[in-house]
Amino acid sequence: MALLNSSNPVLSEKRFRDTILDDVVTHENAMTVKGTLQKFGFLLLMVLATSFYSWREFFAQSGSVMPLILIGGIGGFVIAMVISFKKEWSAYLTPAYALLEGLFIGAISAYYSAAFAAKAPNIVINAVGLTLGTAIAMYLLYSFRIIQATQKFKAIMFTAIAGIFIFYLITFVLGFFGIQIPFLHEGSVLGIGFSLFVVAIAALTFILNFDMIEKGAELGAPKYMEWYGAFGLLVTIVWLYLEILRLLSKLNSRN
Repeated sequence: MALLNSSNPVLSEKRFRDTILDDVVTHENAMTVKGTLQKFGFLLLMVLATSFYSWREFFAQSGSVMPLILIGGIGGFVIAMVISFKKEWSAYLTPAYALLEGLFIGAISAYYSAAFAAKAPNIVINAVGLTLGTAIAMYLLYSFRIIQATQKFKAIMFTAIAGIFIFYLITFVLGFFGIQIPFLHEGSVLGIGFSLFVVAIAALTFILNFDMIEKGAELGAPKYMEWYGAFGLLVTIVWLYLEILRLLSKLNSRN
């Protein structure tokens, strides 16, 4: 999530500028928008591959896939932190992050599918479709400059994302003491409203991502920054998918 101009610290404009100062690049080995999107597509395929594996293991083992969830979740988080501070390693670590994230997403998705098999048998398919549709819509809105990443827009997004991050961090810590915040998981009006807000912020994060990637290409960032940019997009789309899945679960729990 964002701590600077972008929703992802890995996509901040300052990091692109610092990278260019550190590395002298030529046109042939400079970052491009096309190259970044191609790598992002490749990473999505890797996520799908391991997601399918953990999904299959969930049902084959009657839901006992906690090791996959822990390996994928914790391993993905550790690698993400390393990539955020060592962008030069992104070409080597980002595929590993995608594979681990796929394990986590596949198991979580299978859990939701099993939990809502009666009420909403297509909850995962709907979440995937909404996520991809939202991502494409944001790309078009950015491409046609219908929504622009102005300084005011960035400031509002920074405040919203920082607030969400802090709130999730607090609820995570409270969970260790057995304190739960009901609307995070229940289908109350407040719970659904909160999820809608988070989904909207996650979706708008793509505008910041696209803006930072485009500026990185314009500034002539080195080629490995394509992997760095693709990693940032992957973090955002995973966040959006999980929030949409949570929202759908709340909506269906009201039936």
